This record gives sequence, structure tokens and C-alpha cells, in this order.
Amino acid sequence: MKWTKFYLPDAYSPTMEQLVYFHDHTMSIITSITILICILLNSLLWNKLIDLNMNEHQMIETWWTILPTIVLFLIAIPSLKILYSMEELINPTISIKSMGHQWYWSYEYSDKFCKELESYMKYNKKNDFRLLEVDNKMKAPFLTQMRMIFSSSDVLHSWTIPCLGIKMDAVPGRINQSSLMIKKPGIFMGQCSEICGANHSFMPIMLESIKLNKFIKWIS
Repeated sequence: MKWTKFYLPDAYSPTMEQLVYFHDHTMSIITSITILICILLNSLLWNKLIDLNMNEHQMIETWWTILPTIVLFLIAIPSLKILYSMEELINPTISIKSMGHQWYWSYEYSDKFCKELESYMKYNKKNDFRLLEVDNKMKAPFLTQMRMIFSSSDVLHSWTIPCLGIKMDAVPGRINQSSLMIKKPGIFMGQCSEICGANHSFMPIMLESIKLNKFIKWIS
């Protein structure tokens, strides 16, 4: 992902893939409507003919009421399917709890082996990503269904990784959850997306996706 890129980041999870498809689907509908309206406006500007019978044409009025309703259904149905899939948890293998603090994240693995780590932003070095590098990366296996649990110890935070299509608020005194499955190995980065204070942009998230056997060795 670069600053000059105008498109969505590459998808590395099924949720993000569906979001990209839905974006393309919606933009194709919007583009078609825009082109049609431009053609009609151009026709009205340059056409000097007047048809008095068109002023009270009930059939045309009926169709321009029905067609927008059909278009809205074409947009709403895929949107509701994606919203449902983002909230649905299907037999998660691993549960990872993420806690937001001022101004860092902490992670807890407590399924079989209790392991906790705190993730602070590192100072800039020559080969580090500016404002995105952390001292302890969150590790997770790819091609594994996971459950992410979010909460906060002080103020509102938001755990976000754009290329994985996940964004969930961390609320004090409340637990939110979301499903996550990564399709490829790699390092994925994000930041706190909630205006939780003066230093909310200095709460980077760095997730390292590894093989399941390496993850088991690491956590044990």
C-alpha cells in the first residue's frame, strides 16, 4: 500500500475479498447511473422539441419509481450478506484477545497455553516502517479460523488492519468479537482508527501470519 494509491489494498482474507467485490459491484451501478443521467441531461439541453404528452405520462413515472427500488435491492442484498459473514463465527480454532491501552496494544493467548505480550511502537531506525514498527508482533496462523476479542482498559480504541478487512472498536467494560482468517503468510499492519486521544495515531498494529506448526511452537 502506497500513499499515491487510489484503490483498495490487496485482500488477504475472505472478508476483504468480498468487500472489494462489493465495492466494484456498487461502483459499476453508480457509474452506469451517472452516464445515463449525463446522456439525458445532454439530450434535454440540445433537444428543442417538446412533447406535451410526456408531461403526464403515468407509465414513465411508474417505471422511474420501480427501477431505483430494484437498484437499491441489488446493492442491499450483497451488503447484508457481507455484514452477516463478518459477524458470524464458524468453529474458531484459536481465540486471541486484544486490549487497548494508552498508547499501546496487549495480546492474550489463553486457549491452551497462557501467553501474553505487549506491543509498543519502536523508535525509527533505518529499515523500520515509520510509525508502524512494533517491538512484539502479534502472531497468528494463516488458513485458520480465528476469533478476535477486543476490549479496552481506559478509553475507546479501534483495532484495524485494512488489508484483512477487520475493524472493531475496543470499548472499556465491554467485549466485542469478530472472526478472522488470513489466506497468506506475511506481515500486515494497521493503526488505531478511533480518535482516542492525542497519541491515538501512535498505536500501530503489526500482525505476522505464519504456519500453524510454527505458531504452535511459538506459543508453547
